[in-house]
Amino acid sequence: MGNPQDMSNKLAQRAGQQTQPVKPDQQISALLKRMEPEIARALPKHLTSDRLARIAMTSIRQNPKLLACDQMSLLAGVMQSAQLGLEPNTPLGEAYLIPYGKEAQFQVGYKGIISLAHRTGEYQAIYAHEVFKNDEFSYSYGLDKTLNHKPADEPEGDPIYFYAVYRLKNGGFDFVVWSTKKIDAHAKKYSQAYQKGWTTPWKTDFVAMAKKTVLKEVLKYAPKSAEMAKALVMDETVKNEISEDMSEVPGMVIDIEADAANVEETAGGGASE
Repeated sequence: MGNPQDMSNKLAQRAGQQTQPVKPDQQISALLKRMEPEIARALPKHLTSDRLARIAMTSIRQNPKLLACDQMSLLAGVMQSAQLGLEPNTPLGEAYLIPYGKEAQFQVGYKGIISLAHRTGEYQAIYAHEVFKNDEFSYSYGLDKTLNHKPADEPEGDPIYFYAVYRLKNGGFDFVVWSTKKIDAHAKKYSQAYQKGWTTPWKTDFVAMAKKTVLKEVLKYAPKSAEMAKALVMDETVKNEISEDMSEVPGMVIDIEADAANVEETAGGGASE
């Protein structure tokens, strides 16, 4: 396929020949239009390239910080969404394009992980839940693992535990339980921004982040499709190339300490490590 950066340069050259310069959102919209055949080949049947492009452009136009991001990282994020068949920055909470400084990071939401799991056809149920102090809750590990949870009608205080559970159609199952204290320690270890008290998805939607964390933990040894394995590889990455298989494109590590002050939650319910 054509290099999006070359396409962007051509658009910029045309803009210089016009009375009115091409706006950034118009540039990105034109690039997405040119990428439509590649996007269409990547998408599963339930999602069209036109819909994905409209969703992406709505997200970008509504968030000035995304509009200011490097166009290649933004287009790479859209392509990752396309290849996983997840809608970015919608109330579905499947995936997110999040601005980190001048780069756009792709993140899979916890609901996106659940959606990908169901697509494998192997899961009878998979979910994550929070536990409050006045819930009836007990669990035990060992040869006979058990977990019981009866939520209170009116939860009190903040969650004290988070857990994720899956049950396979063949009867196999597993779960993990993490205390909120353990989740908090995990967040501080892997997010300097959270540790420093800056605005991050960990601050704006801790519950969604915690659910994603326990889901990823319980799925470490669960059956995975190639699609789900790719999702976990592409999660929380910044990429500056477009490929027929985005999971093979090296992801960039962001200097969170320098850029985290610019992080902005998009569409609600983002989730990252």
